Amino acid sequence: MNPANGPKIYLLPNLMTAGNLFCGFAATLRILEGTILRANEVGGINRFREAIILILAACIFDLLDGRLARLGGHESPFGREFDSLADIVSFGIAPALLVHEVVLLDFPERWGLVISFVYLCCGAMRLARFNCLAADPDPEASKSFKGLPIPAAAGVIASLTLFMLWLEEGEKSIGRWRYGLPILMLFLSWMMFSQFKYPSFKVINWRTQRSIPAFLFIILLFVFTVLNYQWMPFVLFMAYLLYGFLRPWLSRSWRREIEDEPDAADAEEPLDHVKSPPEPPADR
Repeated sequence: MNPANGPKIYLLPNLMTAGNLFCGFAATLRILEGTILRANEVGGINRFREAIILILAACIFDLLDGRLARLGGHESPFGREFDSLADIVSFGIAPALLVHEVVLLDFPERWGLVISFVYLCCGAMRLARFNCLAADPDPEASKSFKGLPIPAAAGVIASLTLFMLWLEEGEKSIGRWRYGLPILMLFLSWMMFSQFKYPSFKVINWRTQRSIPAFLFIILLFVFTVLNYQWMPFVLFMAYLLYGFLRPWLSRSWRREIEDEPDAADAEEPLDHVKSPPEPPADR
């Protein structure tokens, strides 16, 4: 394809990115609707809950778009930029607005605005830095993220808020625990630019294998998460957040098992299926 005709746009990965963007946009609308309903003293908590579910759904779409692009070998500069624009809506604007409307209205107006903007600005710069480093040819750099990814940061905020709403079921607010959310937002803002490394799981592909017990455990974990969606996503996102702190203290074998890193011998395995032309006989 001639570059002058425009960038390559692969259908399935970019459809997942569009789904991510839609969820972020719909979540923003739900938050605004909840704010209006609360101002009219007719509730609004259900709208905030719907917004949280949409943010978590955006995390799933974000996971799928990169996975489909890598599995099909269809990674492109257009997809990377489109994904970042969708992420800033779903994982930047929506979570910042959610915490601002649910919690920070009880703070002085300037403080609420500053805390929300710090998170949004750090998330935008985190995505810009990621795009600048995406062309890094170093294969080791692609196996992990430097700093907490913004989808994970948004997942922590959204899942924690959902957990608090579940604890305060039937109430018009999420209780006094909501005052910890602004501190958490500032902490996550710092974590996005920290030097802690997080696994990207990009090495998982169609050739990835697991034992039957491990496969059953993954299925049971998925089912258990769906059945306990009120609090289990928070456990998973917090486990990912804490892993960055614990990772330097884990043995290499543990890290390889958790992050699906291939052994040195396995790293050459994908090349085995590529048949090289036969070498000519030595006497020629």
